[in-house]
This record gives sequence, structure tokens and C-alpha cells, in this order.
Amino acid sequence: MKNIKLLLIEDNRLLREGIASMLKKQPDINVVATVSNGETILALIEKVSPTVILLDLGLRNQNSLQIVKLTKKNFPKIKLIVMDLVPLQTDVLEFVQAGVSGFILKDATINDFLKTIRSVFNGEEVLPPHLTGSLFSQIVEYAVNGSKSKKLIEDSIRMTKRERQVIVLVSDGLSNKEIAQKLHLSPFTVKSHVHNILDKLALHARIQIAKYAHTSDNYKSEIDAASLLDE
Repeated sequence: MKNIKLLLIEDNRLLREGIASMLKKQPDINVVATVSNGETILALIEKVSPTVILLDLGLRNQNSLQIVKLTKKNFPKIKLIVMDLVPLQTDVLEFVQAGVSGFILKDATINDFLKTIRSVFNGEEVLPPHLTGSLFSQIVEYAVNGSKSKKLIEDSIRMTKRERQVIVLVSDGLSNKEIAQKLHLSPFTVKSHVHNILDKLALHARIQIAKYAHTSDNYKSEIDAASLLDE
């Protein structure tokens, strides 16, 4: 019995037809419709009643995130899965917050592809494999359902004393060269510390480090007193 009723939204015709052909061979998946865009998504959902929507994250002429939000607002019980090559962490967070339950990498194996669809249909949430078990996955979990406290997440991040010093100085707007002078380090060493901090916090830019520090209970007092600099 084909109990998974799937709607596929993919603007690449070759990819759309290939995915549909693969899915139609599965005994438990019924591809109820395939479309190249989500312009008439609400009317189409009313017509075909899918239980799962498989959506290209990067539709050329439309905002895939808005399609997700619109769908979840009007049909909250429908499960959504997005496809992408390697989604950015910021994209993952935004789509999860909008209501997406799963992610499929476009270079995934057929088994992983099918497993994700079935897992999401059965109520599971599936992050991209390269993020599973990472600090970022904890942040996603906190942002979506609050199952972990913000402080618990912050406490799980292990910063060295030097990295904490760099965070405080970055939050004060200092450049790598200025930080190097204050801490008696080489600019290259400071750059390495900044890279490690970005990696640990799952961030992409220095300004995000500053924002994190100013909103974190672990750093507010250190920024005010700059006590870490008194060695």
C-alpha cells in the first residue's frame, strides 16, 4: 500500500523527472504530483492532498523558504523535506524554524534518499549528515523547541582561556592586528584563534562573534570588566 503521498517541487526538469521515476518504483510512495515551482502550491495541495512535500531549497524564480512558511501555515500536518547540495547552516536553521522536518543532499545515495523520506513521514527529524551530532544540531534543537536551555548549550562549548580573551577583544571591535598587539601574539595566531572560535560556535563572521558575546551570560561581565586581559 502506498501510504506516503508525495508532492515534488523541483525546477530542474531532468532532476525532477529522475527523482519522480525513482520514487514511483517504491511500494510505499505515491508521487501525487510533480511541479517546477510553488506558485499555486495551496491550490495544488488542496487537490492532491500530499502527506510529504519534497522541495528544492534553491528554486530559481521563487523563495523556497516562503513556500515552506505558506504551506505550514495553511497545512500544518504536512511534512516538508528540502533538497540541496550542501545547505548552509543559516539556511538549515531558517528552514527548520519555518517547519521543515528533513534535509536531503542531492549527492545522497538512493538508500539515504528513501530513508529520509520514510523517517520524516514517520515523525522523525533529519538534519544533513555533516551536521548531525554537532553543536549546531543542538542549537537547532534549542531554537525550534527549547528542549535544551541556552545556558546548557553555551556551557557545552569548550573555549580555551586564550580563545575567551580573543572573543572579548573581537566584541570590542579590535582587528586581528590590534588583538595580536594586546595579547603579544602574531596576527597569524590570532587569525587561527578566530577561525577556531567561528568553528566551535558554528558561525561565519566576526560580527557574529561580537553579537554572541554581547548576548551571552558567559561573556557579558567579562566584556564589561575586561578582566581576562589582566594576566
